[in-house]
Amino acid sequence: MATTHFSVEAMPDIRLETLGAKVKQTRGAKGIRAAAEEIGVSTATLSRIENGHLPDLETFRRVCGWLGADPSTVLGFEPSAKATPVTMVHFKKKKTQSQDTLRALGEMIAAAQLALEAE
Repeated sequence: MATTHFSVEAMPDIRLETLGAKVKQTRGAKGIRAAAEEIGVSTATLSRIENGHLPDLETFRRVCGWLGADPSTVLGFEPSAKATPVTMVHFKKKKTQSQDTLRALGEMIAAAQLALEAE
């Protein structure tokens, strides 16, 4: 099964109250079976969601991924500046390490952290 990744940029504005309608709208002319298969849920489950029933957490996560929506935003949580991950890298100053070396090491650590968060 594919891993769903969320990007803060260009996320649709969806709320829990409109989840079913948004699923139906996004599905469009696509059959419910095809959409359910893409999401990884049964057709009965997708039908219930489209009719206003709330899904379990795993199904909710899958549907949000399919819609390209951030689950916390759908639930009504507003993004916070404090929640934004920031990587801080600190080194003890040694005369044997140049500023360029320290900067390169910091960038490598930050890139590794982003790669781990993306998994």
